[in-house]
This record gives sequence, C-alpha cells and structure tokens, in this order.
Amino acid sequence: MLPQLSLNKDLSSCEPILLSIPRKLSKRGVEPDVGCEPSRHNDSTGGKRDMSTLRQFWAFWLPWATIVLACCSDAGAQTSYKVTDLGTLGNDNMSCAMTLNNRGWTAIQDGNALPGQQDQITKLLNGRDAIVIDGVQVDLGTLGGKNSFMNWGEINDRGQIVGYSETEALDPNGEDVCGFGTGHVCLPFVWQDFHMKALATLGGNNGQASAINSRGQISGTVETAVTDPGCPPHLISSPVLWEKGKPQPLPTVGNDTDGDAFWINDLGHAVGQSYNCSQTITHPVSWTNGTASALPDYGHGGVAFGNNDLDQIVGAVGSPDGTTQYGALWQNGTLRSLKPLPGDFAAIASGINNRGQVVGSTFDSNLNWAHAFIWQDGVMTDLNTLFASSNLFATMANKINERGQIGAMAIVRSGPDEGNIHAILLTPVNESIGRSVAEEVPTRPQTNFSLSPNQILQRLRLGRAGQ
Repeated sequence: MLPQLSLNKDLSSCEPILLSIPRKLSKRGVEPDVGCEPSRHNDSTGGKRDMSTLRQFWAFWLPWATIVLACCSDAGAQTSYKVTDLGTLGNDNMSCAMTLNNRGWTAIQDGNALPGQQDQITKLLNGRDAIVIDGVQVDLGTLGGKNSFMNWGEINDRGQIVGYSETEALDPNGEDVCGFGTGHVCLPFVWQDFHMKALATLGGNNGQASAINSRGQISGTVETAVTDPGCPPHLISSPVLWEKGKPQPLPTVGNDTDGDAFWINDLGHAVGQSYNCSQTITHPVSWTNGTASALPDYGHGGVAFGNNDLDQIVGAVGSPDGTTQYGALWQNGTLRSLKPLPGDFAAIASGINNRGQVVGSTFDSNLNWAHAFIWQDGVMTDLNTLFASSNLFATMANKINERGQIGAMAIVRSGPDEGNIHAILLTPVNESIGRSVAEEVPTRPQTNFSLSPNQILQRLRLGRAGQ
C-alpha cells in the first residue's frame, strides 16, 4: 500500500505525483480502463495540502536543459530519439528537465542532497532554477533568499519562465512553502531577460507560479489573508491566474477551500486540482473563462497536470479499486486511464502537445521512478526502447513540445556521476538506433537516492506544490 500523500503547506520537488484521493466526484463519462497490466498496489493519497508540499513535489528535481534543435517535419512519425545530457548545475547531484518551449529552450530544476540519505531525499541542501539555451546554462537566481524552484515551471517561446523563490524574510507563520527547511517566505516569480520579478499574492505570505502561456498569462497558487479552517495557522491557498501581473482568484469545486492551477494553454484555459487542507482527497479541475469544472475520476480523486490547445487534459487518478494510480487523459468530459507499463505499479501523465502525444512516468512497487514513457495512438512505450544505448536510463518524462522534443531526467549508469540524476533532452530523429538502452539495461539501475514519488509529491505539493 502506498503511503498517503501529505498536503501540508510545503511546495517543493521535481517529480510527478502519485495520488490517491478518496473522495467521490460524479463519474460522468468514465471509460473502461485501457492500457497495460493492472496494478496490484494502492495509490498514494493527497493529504494535507500546503503550498510547500505541492511545490516540493515539483521542486524536488531541478533540471538542466540543453537544446538539440533538430528539424522534425513529423515528430509523431519518429521512432527514435537523440539524447542530450544536460548535466547538473555546478557540483549538484540531482537535476531534472521540467519543461521546454518550441525552440528547444529547457527549464530545469537542480539540487543537492547528501548521498546515502535515502530517507531524507525530500530535504534538499539547496535548489536552483536554470535555463539551457544551445548548450549554455544560466542560473535564474533568486528573490533574495538562497533557493529557487518550480512546479512544471513552463517556459514560453518568448523565453519567460515562472517558478517560486525564497526571499530574505522569515515566514511569520513558521511555514516552509519552498520546502528547503529555511522557513523563509516563498514567492511566485516570472523571469525574463535575465531578471526575476516577484508576483503579487492575494494578501498572504507565499505563492507559486506554475505555468505561463504565449500570451503571458500565468497560473499557479497563492495564499490569501484568510486562515485555513482545516489547518490553522496556515492560510488558504487559492488557485490563481495572473493577467498583466495582477492575480485573479479562481474558484474551487464542491466544498473545497484550496487549490492549484498547474498548467495553462494558449487559450487561457487552466487545469489543476482543488482540495481541503484537512482532507486526503484532491479533485482534478479545469478552468475556462473563470469557471471551474470538476473532471471525472474513479471515486478516488485525481489531479490535472497539463493541457493542450485542443483542451485535451492529462494528469493522474486513483484506480477504480483504489489500489494504485493511473495516468489520465480527459477529452470532452470523458476520462481514459493510462495504465502502468508491464511490471510497474503506478503511472502519471504530465505533458501533452497539440499532436496528442502524451508523456509521463511510471513507478515501481518500491515507489521509485521506474520508466519515462510516451503514449500515442493508444499505445504506451518505454522511452528507453527508443534511443540508442547510452550512459543514461530515463525514469521520468515531464513535458513534450510541438516538435516532439521531451524534457526528462535519467539515472547516470557509470562514471564519476554514477547513481546521480541528470536532466536530459530527447529529440526525435529519423535513424536506426541499433541496440536500445532498454535492451542493454532490462531493469532500472540503482541510484544514490531514494526517488519516492510520494516524497516528491510532498516536496512539490504536486510538483512542489503538493501537500
């Protein structure tokens, strides 16, 4: 049985979320399960959701990104990928490519944890956001504190990036929303032209910006000035949409008081989750023109992580029997579940482009990140079968752009960085790969860290926004 996901106000981590949300929503338009083998384990649950947890979820992994700009006339038809190792920032030992734009510019989360402290993986020693352009890495800096991080972080084609950063000030309520144990105020930011600017909250102390579209609209979550009745002294965390720098609160569904808007498409439609701080269930939500709509699940909760301009939405839901978690694809009010790859026990879907190509990650029975996948034309494929043998084994895929490039992370198999985690960029190519990584390495390599999705979720509050 998976440990329950805690939803306390800690926003930090890079890994996608394993959710289990025991709360029933109307099961409108739920299709039969499709995919690989059924799982035998329980899914994790969204517990007390404070901003620091969700953020920790995504912030846990700080990815480096570099760009391989290969022209792909039909990315959907590609059968193999070229891998670019984006490495880590400085001497850090963990890095994750969170997102990328259509130019191949990549936003990453980078951090450092003490090797061997497997149970303390959520306690990063440091964390920084960075951008990689044509192989050049640039540290985005901070808002005055030591650390910065992001949920998905989205970077648009103008090079604007969003995330969250510590400031010099201590949080008056003793919260640790950025998730680094410093207790400093954590503010949402937008970065452009080598300058990081704080975004306004709704009267509270903390917030996180999760995504930005081509129009400059930003989605995320911020604290209000109202104490959350479910978990005082924490403040209510409201899903929010920033227009020209001004935050507009978004409604939640049912009796939920808190929420997070994790992604926004170029039409201004956002997706995410809503929940009550004192409960263990999160509800997948979409927002159109300021109106919230609950997305169907199987009665055990869920979360939406991304959407394209066709309003296809991806995320994760608890399985019908409540024993595991599936990736989720919603379209026209109908849910389709994306089951784990054979041998794995849970999955999440985190990114989708306008071609309908979906990327995500699976977890093994020990709650380690197991395989990065791509789902297209009704078939889920381990990405390790689609690139040539290398020193990298992909365990997590986050986002996919319109060229078919994928931002991901991988375990380093040998050498000085053996067991560390590197951000990688996968670019579709028309060439034979010969022997694939999956053929050479049939089982997931060992790492220097425990990569528990539940812990990551906690660091991210669903990507750092998670608890």
